[in-house]
Amino acid sequence: MPDLFIDGEWRGALDERTREIHCPADGSPVGVVDEAGGKDTVEAIGAARRAFDTGPWPRTAPQERGDLLLRVAELLVRDKESIARAESLDTGKRLVESEYDVDDVANCFRYFGRLVASEAPGRVVDTGAAGIDSRVVYEPVGVCGLITPWNYPLLQTAWKVAPALAAGNTFVLKPSELTPHTAIHLMRLLDEAGLPAGVGNLVLGAGPEAGAPLGDHPDVDLVSFTGGLATGRRLMAAAAGTVKKVALELGGKNPNIVFADADFDTAVDMALTAVFLHSGQVCSAGARLLVEDSLHDRFVDEVVRRAAEIRLGGPFDERAQSGPLISAAHRSKVEAYVAKGIAEGAVLRCGGARPTGPGLDEGFYYPPTVLDECAAGMSVVQEESFGPVLTVERFTGEDEAVRLANGTVFGLAGAVWTRDEAKAARVAAALRIGTVWINDYHPYVPQAEWGGFKQSGTGRELGPSGLAEYREAKHIWRNTSPTPQGWFS
Repeated sequence: MPDLFIDGEWRGALDERTREIHCPADGSPVGVVDEAGGKDTVEAIGAARRAFDTGPWPRTAPQERGDLLLRVAELLVRDKESIARAESLDTGKRLVESEYDVDDVANCFRYFGRLVASEAPGRVVDTGAAGIDSRVVYEPVGVCGLITPWNYPLLQTAWKVAPALAAGNTFVLKPSELTPHTAIHLMRLLDEAGLPAGVGNLVLGAGPEAGAPLGDHPDVDLVSFTGGLATGRRLMAAAAGTVKKVALELGGKNPNIVFADADFDTAVDMALTAVFLHSGQVCSAGARLLVEDSLHDRFVDEVVRRAAEIRLGGPFDERAQSGPLISAAHRSKVEAYVAKGIAEGAVLRCGGARPTGPGLDEGFYYPPTVLDECAAGMSVVQEESFGPVLTVERFTGEDEAVRLANGTVFGLAGAVWTRDEAKAARVAAALRIGTVWINDYHPYVPQAEWGGFKQSGTGRELGPSGLAEYREAKHIWRNTSPTPQGWFS
C-alpha cells in the first residue's frame, strides 16, 4: 500500500522513489516506504489549503473536534502493541520505552480533545463604554507544516498534530525519514476516526526535498519544527520570506545540579536516568552533571560504577537497559565529540569505545560514557552530543552553580537536587530554562507547557500555550448604538 497520504488518499511519490528502513539495533530490514520530493509536498500543501479555506474542519464545533481526538486516543490504545513494536524497530529503543511512549501519545490526544471541548468561546473585553460589545475570539491559524524528529517519532508528532487539529487547522506532516512507520499508522487512525479529506496530509522523505517547501511556501501559515539547532535556524530564515508563524524546539545542553545535601542514592540513580535513557537521544537529557565540590568524588565514583554496568541490547532483549544510536553517522558524531572532549582535557572515566560482543557488532551501539573534570568552555559542555555521554563539572556554591548552569546558548530543561527548599526555589528561579525539576528528572504531563529559553527554541508545546500556538487572536468590536461622531462636520 502506498505511504503518502494526500487529500484523503494513499499514494506513491510522483517520481516513484522509495527508501529502505533498517533497525539500528542489528541492521535488519524494517520496510520500504515511498520517498516524497518537493512536488509531492506542494501537492499536500494545496490539499491542506483547500481543506482549510473551503472544507468543514475549521468550522466544525470545538466539541466535535475534541470528540475526534478522543476517538483517536482510544484507537491508539487499541493498537498499542503494534505501534510500540513499529516504533522500536524504527528507532532501536527498548520495547518497554516505546510502550510508555504510546501511552503518552494517547494522553496527549485526550488532553487536547478535552481542553478544546471545554473551553470558553473567547473572552469579553470590558471597555467601560456603554453600547459597546467587545470580544476577543480565537481562530485557527490555517495550514500548518509539522516537521518531527527521529528520537521520539510518534510522541513529537502527537505534540503537534493534536493541538493543530484541536484548534481547527489543517496540516502537512513530515516525519524524520529514518523513522516513518508510526506516523503512517497515526494517519490511518485519523482517517479511521473520520478526519475529513485534506485536513491531515503526510509526506515522507528527507528535509531538503520533502520538508523544504513547508518553510517557504506562501500557502503555509505556520511551521513547527523539532530537531537540531542548525536546521532550526535555516527553517526560521526560510519562513521569514512569508512572515509565517514559527515554533521551534531545538534541543538543549541541560544541567543536572547536585548539591552536597541531596539524597545521595536517589540523586545518583536519577543522574543515570537523566542522561542514559534512550541512549541519551533525548532533547532534555541531563547531559551536564554539576556536582558540589565537597560531594564530587564520592558521587561521581558511584555514577561511574553504575554506568559501567548498564547492559546494552536490542529493543526486544528483556535484559537490555539501553539500546543503540539511530545510525552509523550519528555514532561517528558522538565518537568525535568524545574524542574532542578528551583532547581538551576532560578525563574519561568509563565508556568511550565501541562495545563488542554477541548482538552488539551489527548495531550502532555506544556505551554509557562519563567525562569528568570538565570546564565551562569545553566543546563537550557547550555542544549537544545527543548520545550517552555525561560531562561532569564542579561548583563550590549556589551562585557558581547557577552561573555554570546558565552558561550555554541553550535553555530547555534541568534539575536541582537539594533538601533545602529555599535553596531549590532560589536556583529554580535563577535558571534560564523552560522546565526545572526539583529532586526529580524527566517527568512531564501534557497539561504543562514544554519549550526552551534562548537558542533552545521559540514558542511552547503542550498545555494551554501549546494550543494557543495554533491560533490567531481576533478582536471584534461592535457598537450597538452607533451615532455620528462629527469630527469632520
